[in-house]
Amino acid sequence: MGTFTWQTWNSGPFRIERRPGQEPGTVILAFHGPFTLRDVYSSLPTMTLSRMLELETPSGEPPLARNILDLSACPYMDSSGVGMVVSHFVHCRRRGIAVIAACLAPRVREVFKLTRVDSIVPIAASLQEAETAPGSR
Repeated sequence: MGTFTWQTWNSGPFRIERRPGQEPGTVILAFHGPFTLRDVYSSLPTMTLSRMLELETPSGEPPLARNILDLSACPYMDSSGVGMVVSHFVHCRRRGIAVIAACLAPRVREVFKLTRVDSIVPIAASLQEAETAPGSR
């Protein structure tokens, strides 16, 4: 009888961190772990992801103008993750908010390329490049 190996993710649970960027009106969403349907909903309480992706800013802060998706700690993304990124991009665009994906891991970059998301969502090699990219609106 033959044998086979089964690879599972050896990373921690999926989490997302929201923090202000260097420039006023910039928010960075840092994704940690595989961005898959299973990992997101088994790691986060219901509605947490939706709340993290909200576009409201606290009173007294400048309105949101740029949203950077820091994918440096996201080793993989499935079609559900891609769908959430595209939905967020469309939602932001309707409100005049720029979305830039930054620091894509090779597998995430390949998924973006295969699904042609790389032709829709701007991609930056670094967070610094994403923060200084022209055309914030």
